[in-house]
Amino acid sequence: MATAAVIDFGSFSSLSGAGRVQSRLGSRIELGEFVDAGCDRCATEFDGIVGSSPALRAVLDQVRIVAPTGATVLIEGETGTGKELIARAIHVHSERRHRPFVKVNCAAIPAELLESELFGHERGAFTGALAQRIGRFEAADGGTLFLDEIGDMPLHLQTKLLRVVQEQEFERVGGSRTITVDVRIVAATNRDLKGMVEENRFRADLYYRLAVFPMNVPPLRERREDIALLTRHFVQKHAKRMGRNIESIPTHAMEALTDYDWPGNIRELQNVIERSVVLSDGPELHVALPELDGKSAPVALHVRASNVTELSERTRILQVLKETKGMVGGANGAAARLGMKRTTLQSRMRKYNIARLFQ
Repeated sequence: MATAAVIDFGSFSSLSGAGRVQSRLGSRIELGEFVDAGCDRCATEFDGIVGSSPALRAVLDQVRIVAPTGATVLIEGETGTGKELIARAIHVHSERRHRPFVKVNCAAIPAELLESELFGHERGAFTGALAQRIGRFEAADGGTLFLDEIGDMPLHLQTKLLRVVQEQEFERVGGSRTITVDVRIVAATNRDLKGMVEENRFRADLYYRLAVFPMNVPPLRERREDIALLTRHFVQKHAKRMGRNIESIPTHAMEALTDYDWPGNIRELQNVIERSVVLSDGPELHVALPELDGKSAPVALHVRASNVTELSERTRILQVLKETKGMVGGANGAAARLGMKRTTLQSRMRKYNIARLFQ
């Protein structure tokens, strides 16, 4: 009886830097073959950031450029893409790295409490203010303040924030003494702030003060080469916590993970891998990804891959080739969009008898 191809986690040489797994059913793939030594340096330089894709490397290059300058940074990107890790990397690579890195989620704190959270309050400033309290700006003095989900900040607070960004001074709630601080602002959002400015839901002057150096963190579907590495990283993390010994994953399961578009990005991938570790009672990871077929119950991708998988891949390749008008290579070519090497895509095109359609 034929067995499914298996990927051995133990053959990775590091937690970072592997190209997308390219495999054939029936063969055993050593993931170490795909390790990019260049990203081993990234693992040391950018703690906690896993990946080697061109899209991620472009972001890390921007971090290296802006971090030492002290400029205000606006990080944009979908939910779950790792914006906080990028913000922390900016702090760590700046001259403020030995000072505090303070974060506040503007969407998680009620609007009526956010002002006090940011600027602090004096005793008796409002009901329940039994003692003086410093805010996040004072706590971050000399360091970096990370304002996550800045697009959710109420308009009346945006005015006060603008003054702090421009003048580096403010008053506590209920106070009259002006407090001066030296704080670098790094803000992040998953919203379209430019669109919100046009709709008068976000102050234009604040937007331009925050977007001195705008950055965009790519969604996971645009950095598919990193999925194998992220998968291994999360498997090791959760297996260690749960006392499991997981060494391998079926090749077609890894292909399914790589082909999925991950609307929840890295956070969704971590959730799926954690659930899969829970369901795995042996050395092989049983990947549970119900989102692949819309079923409500977990679907174990432990079975041998069928022709359905190949049919789905052929359809997807055809679709992308049509979008690129048959262009395979280049930054905007089909190979880049699919997260494959050009030679790998050409091999798949021959395998699925597609090449003749674009000659």
